[in-house]
Amino acid sequence: MPIIRVAVPVPKRQFFEYQHSSALEPGIRVRVPFGPRKLIGVVLETTKESQWQSDKLKAILDVLDETSIFSSVQLKLCQWLSQYYQHPIGDVLHSAMPVSLRKGGSSQPKPVSFLRTTDEGQQIPSENLGKARKQQQLLAQLQQGEASYSSILAQYASTTVKAAVQKKLIEQVERIPSLDTDWLAHLNIGEKPLPNVEQAIAISQITAKIGEYASFLIEGVTGSGKTEVYLQAIESVLTQGKQVLILVPEIGLTPQTVERFAKRFNVLVGILHSNLTDNERLLVWQQSQAGQLPIIIGTRSAIFTPMKNPGMLIVDEEHDSSYKQQDGLRYHARDLAVMRAAQEKIPLILGSATPALESLNNALNGKYQHLILNERAGNASHPKQQVLDIRNQPLEFGLAKGIIERIGQHLAQESQVMLFINRRGYAPALVCHTCGHVEECPGCNKPYTLHKQLYKLQCHHCGSAKAIPKRCQSCNSTELSAMGLGTEQLEQGLQTLFPQYTSVRIDSDSARGKNRLNDMLDKINRNEYQILIGTQILSKGHHFPNVTLVVILEVDGALFSADYRAAEHLAQLVTQLAGRAGRAEKPGEMWLQTHDPSHPLLQDLLNNGYSHFARYALLEREQAMLPPHTYQALFRAQSSDPRLANQLLMDISMQFSYSKHVQCIGPLPALMEKRQGKFRMQLVLSSRNRAALQHALSQAMPNIEQLPLASKVRWALDVDPQDFM
Repeated sequence: MPIIRVAVPVPKRQFFEYQHSSALEPGIRVRVPFGPRKLIGVVLETTKESQWQSDKLKAILDVLDETSIFSSVQLKLCQWLSQYYQHPIGDVLHSAMPVSLRKGGSSQPKPVSFLRTTDEGQQIPSENLGKARKQQQLLAQLQQGEASYSSILAQYASTTVKAAVQKKLIEQVERIPSLDTDWLAHLNIGEKPLPNVEQAIAISQITAKIGEYASFLIEGVTGSGKTEVYLQAIESVLTQGKQVLILVPEIGLTPQTVERFAKRFNVLVGILHSNLTDNERLLVWQQSQAGQLPIIIGTRSAIFTPMKNPGMLIVDEEHDSSYKQQDGLRYHARDLAVMRAAQEKIPLILGSATPALESLNNALNGKYQHLILNERAGNASHPKQQVLDIRNQPLEFGLAKGIIERIGQHLAQESQVMLFINRRGYAPALVCHTCGHVEECPGCNKPYTLHKQLYKLQCHHCGSAKAIPKRCQSCNSTELSAMGLGTEQLEQGLQTLFPQYTSVRIDSDSARGKNRLNDMLDKINRNEYQILIGTQILSKGHHFPNVTLVVILEVDGALFSADYRAAEHLAQLVTQLAGRAGRAEKPGEMWLQTHDPSHPLLQDLLNNGYSHFARYALLEREQAMLPPHTYQALFRAQSSDPRLANQLLMDISMQFSYSKHVQCIGPLPALMEKRQGKFRMQLVLSSRNRAALQHALSQAMPNIEQLPLASKVRWALDVDPQDFM
């Protein structure tokens, strides 16, 4: 009887063997007994010889697929992921599947909810809905054609949809979508602008490599037209009947990207992100696998999407930290994209105004082809970047007098202004004015953030919250004061300073909800808001043509961080934010408020730009023996007893004492030493040779899992870590 080797989603770095009446193709899902449980596994291979006693092997309970749900390339990629990130193969394959398939659901298409107009709704002019503007927009959109229920909810509130249904203007239907697989026959290229010289060179170099593997890094200043390069390169791929997979860092960027691509090519664009239902994600996965979708756009996990006729991979804003998974399978989607493009023998485009130092180093060393776009597209000019020394200056709501005047001048010219502060809430601390006591989260030993609008104190590290106290718990005083500045307080202050203008706050509190962010972005582009206040959400590639002034508050904290990547992240943030200003006809400017205007990082960035800063930073990293000139792996351990976490990491470090090529640094406390009541320790492994580090890890991991403390202390391994918090 054939012996089937199966990958099961359990924390064991091995496969398991089962018996079955016939051989099974690799990539087929099976239901197998695993102790008292029944789990969904994936067949790796069929063999005649068992590594264990074959007469004691259990039988497979069910075979769920007739053919493999993975291509041979996908199976190879999952094997590579398992080996490189030292992660159980069963968990890797589990992560590569849509949720519906992980649960054992059918791999055949399932019904999806659609919204369409009724006969009455198709005939009635949308203007007849009077003041119900959102219902007007919804009806006008559906009069052009039906849309999935989830895509509509991503744009409109559920109350808007229900109101239109109650008026019998639209209706909801459930059906399995039928797509014309011959989308090439309907491909219709829309009008396109004439590329400038730099864009034309980039497009020609990319299109020359279609049909073979090549990696390109487009280093283009903000507003230089990187997306237009993508579009014109994609045109050559689609006309050959091949598919394109595009990764974007945030869900908020997906609608505007989809709209632009769909309009240019007049084809259906598949969307993959966490706001979709399980059935909808499965449908896009299946349609792409069948070759029915020419373009697929998604966030990090979309890198696992199968394509029948792969033609190109694109990673937009490739520097963004959201491409790195921070728990479970800690893969980096950008790095996986490089491996996948090589396996599929297709070109890969990485695009960013502020490329990660790893990507820039690969381009400078010739591993990637380096394409530079220095000029902004159209008539847009580069914004002026300036520093304001706020030492000894009185601040009003965190703003210096000169900045308040500049804001007023730009608003008077009917422009929009953007203010950035990377701290949501009203204030970062609540302090007793009498005794100095600070309200702290007991699980993290960090100050609670004050949220006045929600009337609560909340820890932004573990999420715990409590009501705002009326008295100090230390001295019983009622004199409690908010210390520091957050987005809520800044919004309140700007409404006081400029009552004649409308402001909007965009952070993870105000943007919560399926359609909140898109609704706010639409209103910004309609100029309904003149003052934009927010956190990093505002820096994520949004196009605000009427913004002419960007102000960054409290930049100093990142200048003195213990994380060696902090300077890189700050430079990327400042450059990305500067790019939000002056993107159309009006010139733009950016101001940074700082107590350290002579800091070399700020001076280099403002005087020479990100490109010069990044190359100088690479030299510093080389001298300090830091990535990308060395390779790292990070062991994390946490326990309510810090001695246990420390001892486990000491035991782990002993496993590498024999290696001449691997250096152990630590154990050391994490940058945030305590979280949710657990003490957190770290051990860094560093090597100049990636292969040597990988070999040492693969040799040590079986022994590490057998350590006495390994089952008593929570621990994890992160290869190529991006975050040391």
